[in-house]
Order: sequence, then structure tokens, then C-alpha cells
Amino acid sequence: MNSVTNILYWISTGLLIPVIAILLFGFVRALTLLGSFFGMYISRIKHEKKQQNLIENIANENVENYIVKGNKTFNTHLQRIVNAKGNDLFIEKVLADFEIASEKELGSSKSLTKLGPMIGLMGTLIPMGPALVGLAQGDISSMAQNMQVAFSTTVVGLFIGAIGYVTQLVKQRWFVADINNLEHIANLLKQKTNA
Repeated sequence: MNSVTNILYWISTGLLIPVIAILLFGFVRALTLLGSFFGMYISRIKHEKKQQNLIENIANENVENYIVKGNKTFNTHLQRIVNAKGNDLFIEKVLADFEIASEKELGSSKSLTKLGPMIGLMGTLIPMGPALVGLAQGDISSMAQNMQVAFSTTVVGLFIGAIGYVTQLVKQRWFVADINNLEHIANLLKQKTNA
């Protein structure tokens, strides 16, 4: 039994370096996600009024010449809907493609939301074993060092998860609004084509 527990101990302590490396990578990824999120946020604020004007005045405007700057995915799918010229099957395909593109965009936020706290917890629990051994042997400096690693990995993991969660919530709201607008435009274009 002693050999089995020793093997498990070696495996878990051997995972500490990879866990810390993954946390550092996740931290950098979370910061880049946060930067791109703020870029999207500023762009959406800038061009949201123009997009709402299109939706409110679509019956009076020539949609074929309309492009909403700053929202490339929306523009691409809007142009595809306009080019469909009322073809219901193609429009449904375009809307489904937009949903897939939205899910793909949310993928990094979702993965950070789930993986950050998990890897942070692993980084917390792994050094606790050596910390307890240090405490039992009276080696307070070893215990303090291991506890410092444990708490640091917890904080970094929670930070990664928080960034992923917040960006996921806001982006989901944006994509739901975009798909709603695209469906509305598609329906109005179908009415114009059938009239």
C-alpha cells in the first residue's frame, strides 16, 4: 500500500510544473481575450446606432448598399441574406452559419470559464501535500513556500475563470441581439420580395 501511495504522490507532485505552465498560458490567453473583447465593445458602441437605424428604416432603405462597420461577422451574414433574394432555405442556412460562428467565437470564453478554476484548484491541492509534510517535520519555510504556491494558483485560476465568464455573458447577449436583427431583416426582405 505504501508503494501505491508513493506513486500517487510522485504523479501529483510531478503535475505541479505542467499545471503552473498551463495557468500561465491561460493567464496570457485571458488577457488577450480581454483586449479583443474591449476592442469589440468599443466597435459595437460606435456602430450600434447605425445598425439600429438600418433595422428601423429597412423598408425605406436600399439594404444592398448598407454595411455596418465594425461587426464583420454580422456584415458577412447580412450580405449573404441580401444576396439570397428571398430564398428561404438559403436564408435559414445563413442564420445557422451565423449561430455556428457565434458559438465558435464564444469557445475561448467558455473554455477559460471552466478550465481556469479547475487548473487553479489542481495548483492549490498539489502543493498542499508537501506543505503538510513540511509542517509535520517542523520545516515551516517549506510549508510557507508551498502554501504560497497553492494560494497563488487559486487566485490566478479564479481570475482566468472570471474573465472567461464575464466575456461569455456579454458576447452571448451581443450574438443573441445580432441573430435577432438578422432574422428580422431576413423576414422584412422576404416581405419586400413577395410584395
